[in-house]
Amino acid sequence: GGGGGGGGGVKKKLSLKLSNAVRPLVVVHFIRSQRARNFYIVGGITSSMITMDDIIREGNPTLREVAKEVPFPLSEADIQLGKDMMEFLENSQDPVKAEELNLRGGVGLAAPQLDISKRITAVLVPSSDPENPEPEFKDVLYNPKILSHSVQEACLGEGEGCLSVDREVPGYVVRHARITISYYDMQGKKQKVRLKNYAAIVVQHEIDHLNGVMFYDHINEKNPFSLKGGILVID
Repeated sequence: GGGGGGGGGVKKKLSLKLSNAVRPLVVVHFIRSQRARNFYIVGGITSSMITMDDIIREGNPTLREVAKEVPFPLSEADIQLGKDMMEFLENSQDPVKAEELNLRGGVGLAAPQLDISKRITAVLVPSSDPENPEPEFKDVLYNPKILSHSVQEACLGEGEGCLSVDREVPGYVVRHARITISYYDMQGKKQKVRLKNYAAIVVQHEIDHLNGVMFYDHINEKNPFSLKGGILVID
């Protein structure tokens, strides 16, 4: 996941996005306490609220591992994990709860960011249309895969960030502008979805985490702000 830029304005920017402003990608990294992680390992289903105190940082080897596929039928622990991840995103996008719990806004996160090396990610991309408050995309994705993608590429004008990275890494992160993905939902039903632009970028950022890839792996080290012709820049 990522945090917008490196500073404290992320929550404000995400709040603006909820009322039709486009903003840096904010995908949140965090990790539970060892005690809480253990209850997932042994299959308990009692959960505790995830907060910002649980964030891991780059250098943790789990962020560089290829996560394992989740077996089906889903265990109650994996279902509860998905619910907890989505609850965090919902709380982080609620101005009152985010202030109360001291959360930075998030649009997605992956289980490896909780130090749980499983192919699970939650995504909540809010609506950018004031006439339609329904989220642009919201679901917990188990074993997601990119089936196909556009030749057209895109990037966020403000770049991407990551709450596990305590430094600013400037540069464009070029991704596919449109993707078709498959995944299993919380009910174990297989879904196939087409996404474009911001939502597509968020999901690609998340799937990267399942493969041990960080956003800055995509940045051109020598020329971080150079772009070839035809790339869509989303401001």
